[in-house]
Amino acid sequence: MIEVVGVYNADSSFVGEVSYWIGARLGVAHCSLCDVTHGLFTERADWRSCRDQSPFSISMFHRNDQPEAVRAAANDVAPVVVAFVNDKYQVLLGPQQIDACEGSPERLVDAITKALGL
Repeated sequence: MIEVVGVYNADSSFVGEVSYWIGARLGVAHCSLCDVTHGLFTERADWRSCRDQSPFSISMFHRNDQPEAVRAAANDVAPVVVAFVNDKYQVLLGPQQIDACEGSPERLVDAITKALGL
């Protein structure tokens, strides 16, 4: 099983979550990966379905709780999607490629699948 990791452009603390939520509503904070996976307050059902049916495992982290190896591979860029391939993490999708998914879980899983060459 291929391990895929997404990193949100937001922090996981209560203050971080509230700050992002307010900032997103005011147009001063944005995370296109959050748009794919979450609705107003909770994880989207269509995201859970796509994630659960994908041919790889997908884990999500925030900027402040991502594994150090993921942070190093992504060079502190977020949002980002990386995969553990050939014994190391490699960037699959950067912010622009995630933006291009336009909030669609299906398009994100398709983009990851193509980036992995599956």
